[in-house]
Amino acid sequence: MGEEACCCHRKETPRSEELQGDLHRRLNRAIGQLNGVKAMIDDNRYCGDVLTQLAAAESAVHRVSALLLQDHLETCVVEQIQRGNVEVVDEVMQLLQKFSR
Repeated sequence: MGEEACCCHRKETPRSEELQGDLHRRLNRAIGQLNGVKAMIDDNRYCGDVLTQLAAAESAVHRVSALLLQDHLETCVVEQIQRGNVEVVDEVMQLLQKFSR
């Protein structure tokens, strides 16, 4: 199997139906929270309440990122390391830096 067939270098990565469903539910929840924030701003709601809802939406998105990162580590990264491509560790470090802010 050539390098272009690796899940890390394709535009598509196979994910289980269970993971996809979980990610969709979490993203829909975050989208709903953000729509609620927009409505709260339109209604001139109290800043503290708006900030609380923003924190909830941010937490929901962060959890989606964490789930995807875990799946990436357990699948693509493991596969690449098993193939001898330890350069994938650099990619992982860059991803960790992006999501640890």
